[in-house]
Amino acid sequence: MMEKDFRGMKLARLAPVLTLLAFVAGVSSPLLAAEIREVRIAATEAGTRVVLELSGPVKHKAFLLDDPGRVVLDVSKSTLKSRLPVADAQITALRSGKLPHNGTRLVFEVRGPVTIQTSTLAATGNSAERLVLDINAPGAATTVRATPVTPAAPVAIRPAHAPAESGRDIIIAVDAGHGGVDPGASGRRGTREKDVVLEIARALAARINQEPGMKAVLTRDGDYFISLRERNLRAQKARADLFVSIHADSIANPDVSGSSVYVLSERGATNEQARVLAERENAADLMGGIELDDKDPVLRGVLIDLSQTASISASLVAADNVLKALDRIGEVRKPRVQQAGFVVLKSPAIPSMLVETAFISNREDERKLSQPAHRSKLANAIFSGIELYFQVNAPDGTRLAAARRGAGAGAQVELR
Repeated sequence: MMEKDFRGMKLARLAPVLTLLAFVAGVSSPLLAAEIREVRIAATEAGTRVVLELSGPVKHKAFLLDDPGRVVLDVSKSTLKSRLPVADAQITALRSGKLPHNGTRLVFEVRGPVTIQTSTLAATGNSAERLVLDINAPGAATTVRATPVTPAAPVAIRPAHAPAESGRDIIIAVDAGHGGVDPGASGRRGTREKDVVLEIARALAARINQEPGMKAVLTRDGDYFISLRERNLRAQKARADLFVSIHADSIANPDVSGSSVYVLSERGATNEQARVLAERENAADLMGGIELDDKDPVLRGVLIDLSQTASISASLVAADNVLKALDRIGEVRKPRVQQAGFVVLKSPAIPSMLVETAFISNREDERKLSQPAHRSKLANAIFSGIELYFQVNAPDGTRLAAARRGAGAGAQVELR
């Protein structure tokens, strides 16, 4: 009898715990479901891109059906929390349905034969987890796999000069952040980062092209998506002497405002050095044409390190000039050039900077960014910093370098 009472006491003490475990078990399945918070569709250079913004990572599969042509995307353990967008580009209609075991099926009706490819983008400080479905014309993509987004083929930028050419223009790659299915940050009035930075980039490129001895190339000149690595690659293919990426910052505190300028950090450079060494087939492109395959591994590391050190040093000087120019036209958030591991800055061979022109999350900054006159003012300030840098640091073989030497010798060299 005593043994039974003792067991009863133990069960009574465990009852709350057992009740809690039963409750958790009962609700655990729905909690595991990821939310599909937004579905976006946009045309790309190769076809159509569909982006699902998610609350967390998911398992998925995509396949094709005929008569009529359809692309089916199954997302397991997910719930659709967004309205479906209007059909666009190759997609003639789209609908959703529920799958067994708490899943979601999206069906896209398409015109003509297509190929499909899926990819994933991990969550970052500024964006959620994303699942990307590319629907392209035959030959553009042939596999379905979960990998980082494949860069689009270089289109906006064209090679501008060869390294050995003399009397050439200085080439500046101007990069408008985000684009296409990646809108970037948004202000309270609905101003989108991808739109305002494209206008600033265009204004900056136009101002650069007005300057004798300088030429601008845009990584994108329209509203389409380009991966971070592809932006860098386009600058390399253009043999740019400087890379400038234009953004509009966002933060939870709406009172924060002003501009800031970033260059690559030492830690980011170290990570990039390891990547370059690992990707030997791309090393010559990443290093601006320097062949590394025939070099000893230690020597390869030294060459990359020297190139990166020189690139970061030049980046700091150029960025400081730009920051001071921005300070003359408005508020600067941070009085010194900042360093971070931004992927878009990781070019071992090209001095690079990222300019946060303003905080789009700040009401006044958003208002200014929406004004063409202010965007032009920002572009002119960035240009004046770039111009000041190249007045002292014009690369050999350029017309500006020849003019500087001619001026030093008392000769007159005309640029036109």
